[in-house]
Amino acid sequence: MPETQTLQPWLHDKLVLLHSPCQLWSNADGSIDGGPVTGLYVGDTRLVSTIVTDIDGDIPVSISVRRDNASTRTMVSVPRALEGQTADPRFRVLTTEQVVESGFEQHVAIESGRDDDVRVAVRVTIVPDMSTMQEIKGGARSETLLRGEIRAAVETDGLRIEDGKGNAFTLHAPEGHVVWNGNEAVLSWCIDVPANDMVQLAWKLSVESTHAAPVAAARTQCGWDGLRAVAADTRVSRWINTSLEDLAALRMTIADDPNHAFLAAGAPWYFTLFGRDSLWAARFMLPLDVTLALDTLHVLARFQTTAHDDESNADPGKIMHELRGEQLVSQGTFVGTLSLPPLYYGTIDATELWIILLAEALRWGAPEQEIEALLPNLEAALAWLRDWGDCDGDGFLEYIDRTGHGLSNQGWKDSGDSVRWNDGRIADGPIALCEVQGYAYQAAMLGADVLEKFGRPGAEDWRAWAKRLKTRFNEVFWVDDGNGRYPAIALDRDKKPVDSLTSNIGHLLGTGILDEQGVRDVVARLVGDDMLSGYGVRTMSTLAGGYWPESYHCGSVWAHDSAIVMNGLRAEGYEAEALRVADGLVRAADAFGYQIPELYSGDSGENGPSPYPAACHPQAWSAASAVSVLSLLLGLEPGSTKPTPSNSPLARGLRLNRN
Repeated sequence: MPETQTLQPWLHDKLVLLHSPCQLWSNADGSIDGGPVTGLYVGDTRLVSTIVTDIDGDIPVSISVRRDNASTRTMVSVPRALEGQTADPRFRVLTTEQVVESGFEQHVAIESGRDDDVRVAVRVTIVPDMSTMQEIKGGARSETLLRGEIRAAVETDGLRIEDGKGNAFTLHAPEGHVVWNGNEAVLSWCIDVPANDMVQLAWKLSVESTHAAPVAAARTQCGWDGLRAVAADTRVSRWINTSLEDLAALRMTIADDPNHAFLAAGAPWYFTLFGRDSLWAARFMLPLDVTLALDTLHVLARFQTTAHDDESNADPGKIMHELRGEQLVSQGTFVGTLSLPPLYYGTIDATELWIILLAEALRWGAPEQEIEALLPNLEAALAWLRDWGDCDGDGFLEYIDRTGHGLSNQGWKDSGDSVRWNDGRIADGPIALCEVQGYAYQAAMLGADVLEKFGRPGAEDWRAWAKRLKTRFNEVFWVDDGNGRYPAIALDRDKKPVDSLTSNIGHLLGTGILDEQGVRDVVARLVGDDMLSGYGVRTMSTLAGGYWPESYHCGSVWAHDSAIVMNGLRAEGYEAEALRVADGLVRAADAFGYQIPELYSGDSGENGPSPYPAACHPQAWSAASAVSVLSLLLGLEPGSTKPTPSNSPLARGLRLNRN
């Protein structure tokens, strides 16, 4: 058995550069030192874990790291040993690193302020790794590395390294030497640095292939290319601009379908197609780009199922959850907890969200012929709501893992402990989530509108189906904890309302499933101090027995979750309350250097939220939440030629310019 570190690596103090399908992770000082997560990844494989530069055997000391954009950074370092005891060294190294779709490039400029010429030996040591993403996530060592399966050969244009499983890359060092030392590659140069001058060198890593990689870089343009936000409140513009850069770097395609792009869910763990994540992110982006929504719809329609399969959780008409290059098997500290097929359908909400995105893309101006081409997929998705989504015939959509090694929870809060009673107990499935009923109602109503527009049958039947769902929902889901009524997070296996107060209820706003009093009651509970942290909406009320501010789904704040609540408040006419959520998200973005992570703690106070250490960053729907805030502040609406900007201070001077 491979040696394990037993702990999932933490990411909160790590830096990342992205250009799908590649990502480079380093420590805060820019070093890539073979730590649990540092290195260069392509898809779900870490190709190398270590990249270390030394000058005359001395590793320069990093003094600054500046991110130029999502894929490029500039670092300044000083080789102190070269200068001896002085406190005022006159020698430094400027390093530019860039992740490109085909690998990685490094440019090194050595600058001298001395009055004499200096000859130095520069060496870059690179350690191949070939770990799978699940090995990295579980804290396990690379089995490929431990078994000694990595091989290298010097070729005419560089050193080729491969593992015999389809992962291969080549190192190129122009004007330098490349050697293989058994388990590491060494690139070296002997350089004369002129007095009061500089000298430059460069090398690159070119990816040749990665084992079973299902995704590739998107090469088409996106609707937000060249857009830059300007605002009087620079927090707003900096967050929007950083997010747009990150979103462009997260764009991917299926390897054999280069014409339809989607947003990878997040780096590093989810750097691939996820149904729910990609749909929400594309929906947030509609005010800027309807093409991304159409492409995402097309990609997911390609994988829409026509058959029932217990192992993959597939049913006819269902939209997929997750795509990997090979079976996803948990490793290390998570060993034995999860085993998913490469194409997995364990999601209760992606199908409804696909229908909703289709209808909303049409409202935002998508060409009718492109919507019409997807009508067979729409009809199949609607049929899934009726024929398969309700697995026990009680009138609600619910889920259960039929294998014992899939996801036990299949809504957006998909951790095993996310659905809890108010006293902290974990609910037993099948689980019928409240927000899923809202999605289903909205999907049926909007789907009916689309069918009717294009002259397809069934519109009235789906409106009647939605009406029955709404009536039953409002009869069964409501609870009261003594502080006011609200919908339970879910019904459990015994059809009892699971009574914790959670952010899930905010997803019901704008769906139409709530009556007027229900909307008022939901809004009243969401804006309480137990739910609003000052940095967004908590996933669970501080009054609930299962609450913990650092819990993944039971007390933390997720930016996308808060943006959904914010958009729902806006849709129901509660703009002031929506702006409170927006203000909290801007404050959170500022606290995290404008690359807002997947999630963060539910703490309140002026010290800001704490990081959730293992959170992805960037995360597509977290970054795209900035566009939802932009849309709120500028008053953007489908079909509106004269938006009405908000009078919030956040909106002062806010505009989008195109370079």
